Amino acid sequence: MTSNTAAIAAFRFGTGFSPSVPTPKDANEVVASLDRPDEILRRYPLQDLKATQKIVKAFTDERRAQKKSNMKDQAALRKVRAPLFKATNASLVASVMRSAETTAPMRERLVAFWADHFTVRAKSVALRPLPGVYVDEAIRPLVLGRFSDLLRAAVTHPGMLIYLDQIASVGPGSPVGKRRNRGLNENLAREVLELHTLGDPTLYGQSDVREFAELLTGLSYARGEGMVFRPRIAEPGTETVLGRRYGGKRARVDDVYAALDDLARHPATANHIARKLAVHFVSDSPDPGLVSHLEARYAATEGDLRSVTEALVEHPGAWKSVGPKARRPLDFLQASLRALAPDATRITKAKPRQINLALRAPLRAMGQPFEEPPGPDGWPEAFASWINPQGLAARIQWAMALPRVIQPDLPDPRDFVDTALGALASGETRFAAQSAETRWEGIGLILASPEFNRR
Repeated sequence: MTSNTAAIAAFRFGTGFSPSVPTPKDANEVVASLDRPDEILRRYPLQDLKATQKIVKAFTDERRAQKKSNMKDQAALRKVRAPLFKATNASLVASVMRSAETTAPMRERLVAFWADHFTVRAKSVALRPLPGVYVDEAIRPLVLGRFSDLLRAAVTHPGMLIYLDQIASVGPGSPVGKRRNRGLNENLAREVLELHTLGDPTLYGQSDVREFAELLTGLSYARGEGMVFRPRIAEPGTETVLGRRYGGKRARVDDVYAALDDLARHPATANHIARKLAVHFVSDSPDPGLVSHLEARYAATEGDLRSVTEALVEHPGAWKSVGPKARRPLDFLQASLRALAPDATRITKAKPRQINLALRAPLRAMGQPFEEPPGPDGWPEAFASWINPQGLAARIQWAMALPRVIQPDLPDPRDFVDTALGALASGETRFAAQSAETRWEGIGLILASPEFNRR
């Protein structure tokens, strides 16, 4: 049986217990795991932006051609749509299997946290593969780097530029803006200030939002290139954001980067990031001492996220008993597969219909459709948002039905209760595991238990 410390490491700072991957025993081992090579990324890779743009173009070109000719060819449309669905399924499978098999689970948790902090969502069927590419290119490589670099990468990635309509934003005084009467879009500017950096709406006004939006004009993207800066749509002149002036007679992308760097260094950003980390990993009402500790480390290291992560893991307030947080549906599925440790090919080689039955449809039923967050602020953190009658019913249904499909040779529930829960298993859950008439019922009761659905 595992210790309570190991259980906290697995549930709070990891993706659950695994029968084949040792669990960190303490804070030092959790931090040390961050230095391991990102082998799981190489095991479950996704296609890059260039390849994604190619299949998106094929689909949009075919759809446009059919609309222009006023002829519908469903077979041709299915042919170009298939690679889009294949890519989105690959993203779902990779998300689940990376967390299920990783030897560095804290890294997977950080990737998920920062992907939620910098939320993007596909705005059409054609763009469905883009969020997965965005996370792997803009988020994953930088979760242990400097926040300023992560902010730059996330804000300027095509996934974000498209999601928040930045590619449609044109400076009113730019050559293109004057000629075509195209307008300014403030979405990205507002979300960077409100969600990604400062967090406190009392620190900035509408003039800051507008002038920041003018500074961001010019950010766009080109197929085959990624983000590009287009001076002809950028607003000329200087812009003032939070009392600082940026830009000049000629618009430059370096002025955008300078503003983002200043926002990353702002004291309010340190507080905002510290609180979000504490809320996500520890409690909806975190210990003020923990938040202050994270905030101080962020400020002292100028946003070194590895150091901030160390501060999170090393603080005594982060090692209190498991339970204040609910596992979100995706966390629940990832932890379930990590505990079951099925033959990976049963998932990686599954047909689209099987993936939908085992993963995609259940996530939607539980209230967290994959890569479809409700808004730019990402998924809710509150316990009640996830532990509710409808969500619990869907979790129980999955726990009682799907494990035997994913893993036909189910383990003995009397052993699995320790594999899945260790020291967290209650007497009631142990009794249920021992008393179940069938293996699948015993496994289902363990996965549906309150202990397994909390962290």
